[in-house]
Amino acid sequence: MAMMIGHLDAENAFLEAWQVGRLHHAWLLAGPQGMGKGIFAERVARFLVTHGRGGDGQAMSLDDRGDDAAARLVDARNHPEILRIARQPKDKAKELARNITIEQVRQMIRRLHLSLSLGEWRVIIVDAVDDLETDGANALLKTLEEPPAKTLFLLVSHSPGRLLPTIRSRCRTLRFQPVERDVMTPWLHELRPMLEMADVRAIVAASGGVPGKALALIDSDVAVMEKKLLAIATSGDPENRLREALAREVGGTSNRARLELVIDIVPGLLARLARERPVAEIAPILAQWDRVQRTVRDAIRGSYDGAMVGFEIGNCLAELAPRTGQSAR
Repeated sequence: MAMMIGHLDAENAFLEAWQVGRLHHAWLLAGPQGMGKGIFAERVARFLVTHGRGGDGQAMSLDDRGDDAAARLVDARNHPEILRIARQPKDKAKELARNITIEQVRQMIRRLHLSLSLGEWRVIIVDAVDDLETDGANALLKTLEEPPAKTLFLLVSHSPGRLLPTIRSRCRTLRFQPVERDVMTPWLHELRPMLEMADVRAIVAASGGVPGKALALIDSDVAVMEKKLLAIATSGDPENRLREALAREVGGTSNRARLELVIDIVPGLLARLARERPVAEIAPILAQWDRVQRTVRDAIRGSYDGAMVGFEIGNCLAELAPRTGQSAR
């Protein structure tokens, strides 16, 4: 199972409830996408079907193996009492469906009417519950209102505020918060020791404390992109070549991840410039950061033109080039 951080408080809360034999029937795992909530749900499911009843007071980790035969089934993703609901691929396509359908929820409900075939618990993982279509959400709500015995629901949510209030009210919420930089940095360095420490720090800064995002950014060549942006900010790009290249790199649907990387890097880059430059130049840096934020907001509200956003971010950085009598524009 993938190595993640940021689960300790959630793990302790769940284990405490299990140890005293008072597990709530539904848990809402809430927090930013990439925090490892799905991994946590799998760990909980594995623990529950391999350990059975709680209430014995023993302190354990969610990673304790428990019953070996059940653990082997979980490892093979073949345990009959762990049910997973998620968006499914479209017909013969890699692209996922837009929503979790009502039929998927109905299939799960039909399973709940059957007796347990192995062990003492059945676990339902919905990842993510935000993806439920309206009828599916209503069907799930009815099940949460009258839950079967020995059935645990783990609902992963990236945007809990968008859920039906009645669903939230039926759940105990575990919140997954962004991880502090001084925790993320050694974790990522240990996980990817081949990376230069400067690259590790840049990735951690761009990730916003989200472990999954940090891992994804490793493949995005953060350091190279940061150097390109810094070159615009220091040279002013008088002939627009750097900005035009940036626009090409982040334009189009296929380059959306690279555009998001640029948007993530800019705050740290501007903060670095603010630290390195005289106090009198801090106000212009803050002004360009406000301009970047407006550009991104306007793009999201309208047509999301990645090339335009990239070029305008480049314009903002070019305005910060030291003046030597030549305009940066």
